[in-house]
Amino acid sequence: MKRLGLSLGALALTLAGCAQTPWSRGDLVAEPQACAPQRFDIYFREGEAGLTDAARHAIGLTATQLQGCDIRKVNVIGLADASGGPDANLDLSERRALAVTEALQAAGWPTPVFSLIVAGESGSVTADGASEPMRRRTEVLVDAAPR
Repeated sequence: MKRLGLSLGALALTLAGCAQTPWSRGDLVAEPQACAPQRFDIYFREGEAGLTDAARHAIGLTATQLQGCDIRKVNVIGLADASGGPDANLDLSERRALAVTEALQAAGWPTPVFSLIVAGESGSVTADGASEPMRRRTEVLVDAAPR
């Protein structure tokens, strides 16, 4: 029981000290930097590589957010679910990655920084081999920094 009393007393002193700190909220909570590494996913319909309206919107928002940043490298990783054969899934993954890359290039991102990776179903199959809609995507990893 004494140990509990000492712990509660130490906690009370610690909390009392926090109330008197000279820090402001601005010192502790910073706005996220736009020109920083980013990751986002673009989802596709089953068996398709065409961009949906939601995908175009996400690409547009990200392109706008990183406008004025030094975009050093962009990895675009095409994935597919397990609903097709391995060769078909690799082809579909490649077409998905190309569609996203072309949309980002059209938004003004520099061409030489892109790296396309095609994983097909191998990078997205669950342990039980399930075909899941969340696996029909392209992952985009952006290395961006302030200019």
